[in-house]
Amino acid sequence: MSLLSIFATAILPVVVVAAAGFALGRAKGVDPDALNTVTVYVLAPALVFHSLTTSMLGGGTILSVVLAVALFTAAILAVAEGVGRLTGHAEPLLGAFVLVSVFPNTGNYGIPLADFAFGATGRSVAVLVTALQGVLLYTLGIYVAARGSGGSALADMRRVFGVPLVYAVVVALAARWLGAVPPADSTLMQTLELLGNASIPVMLLILGVQLSNVDGDSDFRSVGLASAMRLLLAPFLALAAVFAVGFRDPTVARVVVLLLGTPTGVTTIILVGAFSGQRDGGSASELVSATVFLTTVASALTVTVLVWALQTGLVL
Repeated sequence: MSLLSIFATAILPVVVVAAAGFALGRAKGVDPDALNTVTVYVLAPALVFHSLTTSMLGGGTILSVVLAVALFTAAILAVAEGVGRLTGHAEPLLGAFVLVSVFPNTGNYGIPLADFAFGATGRSVAVLVTALQGVLLYTLGIYVAARGSGGSALADMRRVFGVPLVYAVVVALAARWLGAVPPADSTLMQTLELLGNASIPVMLLILGVQLSNVDGDSDFRSVGLASAMRLLLAPFLALAAVFAVGFRDPTVARVVVLLLGTPTGVTTIILVGAFSGQRDGGSASELVSATVFLTTVASALTVTVLVWALQTGLVL
């Protein structure tokens, strides 16, 4: 496939729906909190449960995905921490720099993208990686965001137990292991499928609305460096992690690399605002907001190239 056709089939649908959310946010001042609540507590858990219980991913494949995500996170965290310190960043700006470099938007950007680019397998892998990222964000992410504020980050990590995605993954895997997955044509599974399918366009609309509220004022040097690490370095580190772990199914490996090469997650804005001690819109919040915006816009090019390289088998 050509770069243009890949952009049209895999990237353009993401861009168009997110742009509609952006325009709606600008024109109507939509508050994304209500949509976020519906997605986090209803739509996304339904998507996770239905996708994992009906997917063909085996236990060995799931373990490989977990290991690859863990290796990638450790590698990019070490690099971001080192680069941040070498370039003179101090807390809480250092924590913000690390966050935007480490955590991709595997949820309201990655899930639709993987679905468009790699079909059902892409969606199944994406919801698993998103659940793993949720755990990492509300443990490691909170620690990184709060370590310069003087507060107790460990106490705030308890929020991970309030993330429904985690329980959806546990229940889905338990149902598969016990052989208790309801029939595909049952009312329960059809309802979950309906809710799960609804989550994809809603996630993209939320992304657009959130981007419409972003303040782009920040240090261009820091934003540019963090964006380069997120969009250019991250795919290579993800590729190294995938090779280190080894995958029997190359499609699963490609989806993992694609997801870990997505732009900075919007949740990082929330974490810095809540835990960095700069709730008044300080430099850390500005860095995160500007990086989220820049990486999302620039990803139309970088992710198109990444999808092309992965679909053509150039790198895997």
